[in-house]
Amino acid sequence: MTAEALPAELRRAIVQIARTPRLLVACDYDGTLAPITANPDEARPLPESVGALRSLAALHETTTAVISGRALRDLATLSRLPAEVNLVGSHGSEFDIGFIHALDADARELHRKLESELEQLVLDVPGVSLEVKPASIAVHVRRAEHEAGRRVLATVHNGPALWQGVTTTDGKEVVELAVVKTDKGNALDTLRHQAGATAAIFLGDDVTDEKAFARLSGPDLGVKVGEGESLATYRVPDTIDVALVLAFILEERRGWLYGEQAPPIERLSMLANERSVALLTPDARLTWLCHPGPDAPAVFADLLGGLGAGHFTIKPHRNGLPLGQRYLPNTMTVETRWSRLLVTDYLEPESPPHRTDLVRVISGEASASVVFAPRPEFGGVPVRLLAEADGLKVLGTSEPIVLRAPGVRWEITNDGLNDTATALVQPTPDNPVVLELRCGTTELDQHELSEVDRRARAGEYWSSWATTLKLPTVQHDLIVRSALTLRGLVNTDTGGVLAAATSSLPEEIGGVRNWDYRYCWIRDASMTVRELAHLGSTEEAEGYLRWLHGVLATLAGPERLHPLYTLAGSVIGAEAVIESLPGYAGSRPVRVGNLANHQVQLDVFGPVVELVKTLAEARGELRDEDWQMVRAMAEAVTRRWSEPDHGIWEERHVPRHRVYSRVMCWVTIDRAVTLGEVYGREIPGNWPGLRDAIKADVLEHGWNDEVQAFTTAYDGTDLDAASLFVGLTGLIDPSDERFQSTVTAIEAELRSGSTVYRYRRDDGLPGGEGGFHICAAWLVEAYLLTGRRNEAQELFDQLVAACGPTGLLPEQYDPIAERSLGNHPQAYSHIGLIRCANLLSQ
Repeated sequence: MTAEALPAELRRAIVQIARTPRLLVACDYDGTLAPITANPDEARPLPESVGALRSLAALHETTTAVISGRALRDLATLSRLPAEVNLVGSHGSEFDIGFIHALDADARELHRKLESELEQLVLDVPGVSLEVKPASIAVHVRRAEHEAGRRVLATVHNGPALWQGVTTTDGKEVVELAVVKTDKGNALDTLRHQAGATAAIFLGDDVTDEKAFARLSGPDLGVKVGEGESLATYRVPDTIDVALVLAFILEERRGWLYGEQAPPIERLSMLANERSVALLTPDARLTWLCHPGPDAPAVFADLLGGLGAGHFTIKPHRNGLPLGQRYLPNTMTVETRWSRLLVTDYLEPESPPHRTDLVRVISGEASASVVFAPRPEFGGVPVRLLAEADGLKVLGTSEPIVLRAPGVRWEITNDGLNDTATALVQPTPDNPVVLELRCGTTELDQHELSEVDRRARAGEYWSSWATTLKLPTVQHDLIVRSALTLRGLVNTDTGGVLAAATSSLPEEIGGVRNWDYRYCWIRDASMTVRELAHLGSTEEAEGYLRWLHGVLATLAGPERLHPLYTLAGSVIGAEAVIESLPGYAGSRPVRVGNLANHQVQLDVFGPVVELVKTLAEARGELRDEDWQMVRAMAEAVTRRWSEPDHGIWEERHVPRHRVYSRVMCWVTIDRAVTLGEVYGREIPGNWPGLRDAIKADVLEHGWNDEVQAFTTAYDGTDLDAASLFVGLTGLIDPSDERFQSTVTAIEAELRSGSTVYRYRRDDGLPGGEGGFHICAAWLVEAYLLTGRRNEAQELFDQLVAACGPTGLLPEQYDPIAERSLGNHPQAYSHIGLIRCANLLSQ
């Protein structure tokens, strides 16, 4: 038997409760885990149920328990359940987690009297037996002649059961008298409290289990085993079905927690237009899309929560792995191909500002299965789908969403919370199936242009831009893809630039280093658009500087800048956790917002001034407003350069006097002086002296004789890949022995095969992380500057090899597990690829 044998309503309820942050699974023993037997000593649990309970207990944030009327010692001996499963005996009076009741003298005396009295009552009644427990005594009549058993039970109820201090619990063919208060409901509450459970499941068959069912509420789930009236919402026939229920809970819980089908991060492909991004899995499942912008809540969050968090799947009806996925050359249009089936995806670049329009074209000869399951607000809003003549309307959301799908017949099902639409479609060579997801409108009307024209227009939007670029000869196609990726992270409406397309993709599988990168960092954005300007496209840099001027206009001065903002230029909200999402491959918490927003990062001015310098060179002029910004940033550095800060890596630790931050303060002043000299602007008299003072400070305090390298900060011997900027920026000549020694020290300490770690120090957070692609790119550049071209080429080739099949790179790489990590695609990583290719082409 499989879980399909369970009632559909029960399966839906299990799917929902399996997604609770902290789950308690508890059940009775006799009649639930183990079949009822004539001889209670022979009641063994079904092996399948034991295995499921054991596996559930091993899961993260999952607690299992058996609450039985049996004495704890007998329950442990008979069940042989592993130690991970909590055992509670005597209807809740005996816990194996440190709560065994210590009987006082009066209770012990009462227990002795009860035992003596009951022995006399059952004397000479064949088949009646006593089960003496530490705090109670059970009278079993299952093996007695029926009338004799009834007489014994009546005598007990009319006699000892009425004594003061005695608590009575009736079961099937048994009555139990306790000298302490016993209640399976209380036991369930105690376990819930100890586990911090956000929801509980209880399965039981006996009348004593009703006290536990009575304690269930809200998201909890009660399952009655067998016949009889019950407070439980659901029912299964027998212990075999209990095993099925537990196995199904295990399957759903494990899938939700650990995302066992999570695709490798580097194999995800990004769709983009000028204001939105989306991610596709290698088999054409829409796994990530936010609306009304990339930093808004997700409509499809399968990437972080599995299918229940929202997905839009297209695949062959008769399954099979795809043969490949690729971008159409020089575009952001993605094709996923199976034998006899092709799915083409693109975001429309010409849609109105408030819209996100995704077009999905199914072509070929094979029938395809389509599943449309939007889950707005990260799955926090119940969804209803309404079928109309030309498609589906999504009801119950703050933002209107429709799916235009003329001619498609949908079957809509509900899992108790959300609707999901499925369809079977049959394209033909001359008649592809076109599905148009439109976020931000209720219109299902036909578009004024044919799909063929719109696809051509979308391709032209990107390819016409790509043809204007001045590209290196090294890894030409890959660098085109990197440039398109950076361009796709730019919001042309506002000028803001995403650091990455996603939130909370982990730096360690199963770890807590999961951050939201869907914002515009001053530093990252400056570096992104500067690299595009080096390739010959200055439009993005112009838009970003307009964005930055707009942000600065709201502040008293640049030193009041936050490290990051929304794409619209507003201050981001507080960092928060979405408890309902289990995270990519079980990596929690899933975060929105970013606490780095409140840090001090004094390095951010350097990349901005370098960008102004690059753009002025491209234009042949320095604009007045840009020079005023440079002056203001130089003045901010003048006032604050000697302060400690949190630095480029945004460590959630105490501020330090960091070498990289000091170097970038030097860059700010040095490039400002150069700009003034080249473009005939008045240079404040203190700038040249300040430039020399910052350099002298770095050389004196940043160099460490003990490790023969420039260290992370002035107060330690730990190394940091960012300290390579002592030579990369020209603060010291790359031929200086101190820089060459630093390169060697960082190589020895931080390089691991194909990747380079930021640092290896305690940064105040648990767990580890991978090597950073941007750090590997810096080391490539350092190798080149120090005459080590062979090593540079080798490391660059390894960096290229880490790219996914469609040419995208996330933030990090784990050289031990040989897997990618971090948010994806990451601007830093593609900046590094482009810069290295340019240098190696020279």
